[in-house]
Amino acid sequence: RAFERLNLEREAEGQPRFANPRNAAAGSIRMLDPSVTASRRLDYFAYFLFTDGAPHYDSQWQSLEALEKLGFKVNPHRRLCAGIEELVEFCREWGERREQLPYETDGIVVKVDLVAQQRQLGWTAKAPRWAIAFKFPAQQQTTVVEAIEVQVGRTGALTPVARLKPVTVGGVTVSRATLHNEDEIGRLGVEIGDSVLIERSGDVIPKVVRVVEKGKNPRAFRMPKQCPVCGGHVVRQEGEAASRCINTNCPARLKESILHFAARSVMDIDGMGEALADQLVDRGLVKSVADLYSLSAEALIPLERMGRKSAEELAANIGRSRENGLPRVISGLGIPFVGVRTAHILAHTFGSLDRIAAADEETLQQAEEVGPKVAQSIQQFFREPRNQELVRRLREAGLKFEQAVARKAGGLLAGKVFVLTGTLPHLTREEAKAKIEAAGGKVTGSVSKKTTYVVAGEEAGSKLDKARELGVAVIDEAGLLKIIEY
Repeated sequence: RAFERLNLEREAEGQPRFANPRNAAAGSIRMLDPSVTASRRLDYFAYFLFTDGAPHYDSQWQSLEALEKLGFKVNPHRRLCAGIEELVEFCREWGERREQLPYETDGIVVKVDLVAQQRQLGWTAKAPRWAIAFKFPAQQQTTVVEAIEVQVGRTGALTPVARLKPVTVGGVTVSRATLHNEDEIGRLGVEIGDSVLIERSGDVIPKVVRVVEKGKNPRAFRMPKQCPVCGGHVVRQEGEAASRCINTNCPARLKESILHFAARSVMDIDGMGEALADQLVDRGLVKSVADLYSLSAEALIPLERMGRKSAEELAANIGRSRENGLPRVISGLGIPFVGVRTAHILAHTFGSLDRIAAADEETLQQAEEVGPKVAQSIQQFFREPRNQELVRRLREAGLKFEQAVARKAGGLLAGKVFVLTGTLPHLTREEAKAKIEAAGGKVTGSVSKKTTYVVAGEEAGSKLDKARELGVAVIDEAGLLKIIEY
């Protein structure tokens, strides 16, 4: 299979193996050098045809047939089922035949065929109501734990990982499996030398299910007292499952922090991958994520697999990330328990990083979804001198610390609150938001009694349902433009 061949090639070149096909595909698409992407033998199936952002055909089946006639690669193993019995039989059949496929699959997607019925069913906040995934049972194999190693994450958390005697599970060679933490090792009773049952959950992440047979000379695992990367002290706080390296200068923590900062949902620095983060830290080019903004193309060119063009593109991508809004900056700081959604809530509630940093716990908890644990974590983060220095340097680098809301005092939409849901025919969500705010309105992420209008596009989800429940006015894109341009 292409994935296994790719990993064998990487091993021969002294590069780390990809963990799974999903990561390999995502990383390959984002490569700065298109020749590398082309060499990865990526392939895909087309599943639906849209024109001008809307479905072009009346049904899923019609769309698939049209795509096939147009020359797109469409999965041949599909069926238009007349009833639930036929559907169940199809799922059972492919659960048994999945090994015959030339690619990995962990299940079957079942969809309502008619687009009109799809619209009626709508979406939840995360997924369509008109589609569901039937997951195959996880594939399992027995192997031996040869060692238990420790990985260090962005927050310093030490994660034990079982190094296994290589075994094929679902067509993929598995040689490592997560053990999560010290408590999980105790619960499983696993020791080095034991035979264990492993499975690929969702056919992606290998994990140890149970001990099958104790080894002849088993050796117990003990969480190290010193970090295996930097030698710093390791502590486990009361009430926490994780043991952590408390050295804030730990190279492993820094590498993970860079990857977090550059992630698509955070600062979106295209081209920043694991191998590059390793080089930047190992060569001393980056000692803080703020150092990324001091990197020049000339400094990047000597790195492995980094020619002038790639270096210039990466430097430009880093520069462009300065234009990201406050929510992404907050998320990039890596405050424990503050993810992408909470970062957006904080930005919209307080309007500036300085106000967030200065807020006490009680004030922080006035923000939606911010409880005592998150508020305490935010306060602790901004109290630390190291983090204060990081914030100072990011400010000097030109990152946006104020919420960019261009409201006109007394504008046409002053005092009006909007919620956007679904896909609009012409405007992107950011464009619609900018128009509303430029006219003095406010855009929020959730529907409440304070909401004035819900602007609904194609495949609007639970927000539309909530609006109807509360009696909030619902308008489309044309209605929004009419209000703004009145």
